[in-house]
Amino acid sequence: MPHPPYGITREYPEMDFDTALGAVTDALATEGFGVLTEIDVQATLKTKLDVDYPRYRILGACNPPFAHQALTAEPLIGLLLPCNVVVAERAEGGSLVSMLDPARIFSLVGNDDAAPLAEDVRTRLERALDRI
Repeated sequence: MPHPPYGITREYPEMDFDTALGAVTDALATEGFGVLTEIDVQATLKTKLDVDYPRYRILGACNPPFAHQALTAEPLIGLLLPCNVVVAERAEGGSLVSMLDPARIFSLVGNDDAAPLAEDVRTRLERALDRI
């Protein structure tokens, strides 16, 4: 699976999907993020389209103090929240975790007040990935 320029991605070839999903949730919590939403893409595609797809979850992660700061700096930043995190099963075994890079996404906003916050969130997300 390619590593997108708008994400922070790590591969865990020895870690099965369920273990990776639990490790991501725990690592995010350590950095102050909770999971607000969870979309089971595999189940949705099977139910809605009868398409088989590898295990793939989209987690909507949120750190309330950072979300408040972002909304204060840029009221419509909610269009880009929460921070999406993908946990995917790799075809060759193991898992891949990719987190939306807030610094790249916040650059769309063009608000210099949001840049330091985006960098701080990025640093925390990278630390979470390093803990997995």
